Amino acid sequence: QVRLVESGGGLVQAGGSLRLSCAASGRSLSSYAMGWFRQAPGKEREFVAAIDWRGATTSYADSVKGRFSISRDNARNTMALQIHSLNPDDTAVYYCAATTGPYIATVTPAYHYWGQGTQVTVSS
Repeated sequence: QVRLVESGGGLVQAGGSLRLSCAASGRSLSSYAMGWFRQAPGKEREFVAAIDWRGATTSYADSVKGRFSISRDNARNTMALQIHSLNPDDTAVYYCAATTGPYIATVTPAYHYWGQGTQVTVSS
């Protein structure tokens, strides 16, 4: 059984940076695309970033382009999201997710495995 565990969230001032991590266990996810989503209070879960199985191709939501960077380490079965220039609109629970295919997906139904989420709160 695959388990995804996020870490690295917290309270940060606007303009600050965070690095979120996702650790997978149960099986290797090196053949699967992975992604980050977020959900703010009262809003639907939304796509943030995705990376293909090799880490060669990435995709970002328009709202985070240039500020967020997704990466993965298949040898360690981990994924990360480096976040810069945080603003209050980035406040949300951030979820790590994995598909069961090699190519990038940007919609939630494409993702089979989900973590429990990590809270990111940005103060103005």
